[in-house]
Amino acid sequence: MTEPDQTLSTREIAGAHPAAADSGGADPQEEAAAAPLLPPEHGVDLQARWESIQGTFVDAPRQAVESADALVAHVMQLIAEGFAREREGLEAQWGRGEDVSTEDLRVALQRYRSFFHRLLSA
Repeated sequence: MTEPDQTLSTREIAGAHPAAADSGGADPQEEAAAAPLLPPEHGVDLQARWESIQGTFVDAPRQAVESADALVAHVMQLIAEGFAREREGLEAQWGRGEDVSTEDLRVALQRYRSFFHRLLSA
């Protein structure tokens, strides 16, 4: 009996909503809310790192788990930094006395909502 492949796709690592791949002509609001949490180039590198870690499990299971923990912590940090940059951008506009459009705020709220729901379903 073989073990099912436990690797994640680049889209899963980047946090893309499953419906995003099938959206074709989807509503731009939905696409904004389902946008990947990390840029695609991060996903490719992180996927390669995960596969490397997974490949070491048989010979060094403890080291593999420690490396997986470190990688997951790194991904969480990258995601947090991305949200912090978005928040800083909005706050910078407010700090300069500029109006942030309701549309910008709506998209930001949708991204937070999408991320929140993904966290709860994990």
